[in-house]
Amino acid sequence: MAGFRSLARQVRDPRCDLALRRYSLRKCLERFAPYGHRATWDHLCSRAGFDPEDRSVDPARLVAALDELEEARAVWLAYEVEFAERRRKEKHDGLRRPGSVDDWHRMTWGGFGVAWCDDPRVHPTEPLAEVLRRLIAALEREPGSSCPVCAGARLVWRHDLDHEPSSGPVCTECGILVPRPVLTPAALAESRRARLLVSA
Repeated sequence: MAGFRSLARQVRDPRCDLALRRYSLRKCLERFAPYGHRATWDHLCSRAGFDPEDRSVDPARLVAALDELEEARAVWLAYEVEFAERRRKEKHDGLRRPGSVDDWHRMTWGGFGVAWCDDPRVHPTEPLAEVLRRLIAALEREPGSSCPVCAGARLVWRHDLDHEPSSGPVCTECGILVPRPVLTPAALAESRRARLLVSA
């Protein structure tokens, strides 16, 4: 099974058939897809300017989409290295019990679903790397009351998400499942109340 880097080489290789280059970009999303596979694909297509169903995409647009994905992946991999170093130091210092950020991180190792978007057509419009930088910054500071990606204040608790965790606060503006550790207990409680009002 090909890894992300070898798939990325195929996307860039002008000797490869166009269908293979498009397929390889899709396969990259099995290795790294911050919004989930479908939402990340929709995001990359809209940012690079081609239709998700287009089978004869301009190769330059495929490469532009790959460039954005690779930049975001570099941001996330750097965070994972820092995270692993921090945990190693904490364990060395006797802190064996992981915190809530650690629990969340364990479910997103590798970057899949880091900013999960359950509706593949509703996702942030900013570059993926910028979205991840904002999310990482939020994980490294005190919890807040709004979406760390778009600063949206309207969070609604949703159940039956196609992701783990299968329920949580979803930003109604950018569509991400907001990681619980970045929100205060009051913001989490408010998102649960908002769910009740929406379903009433």
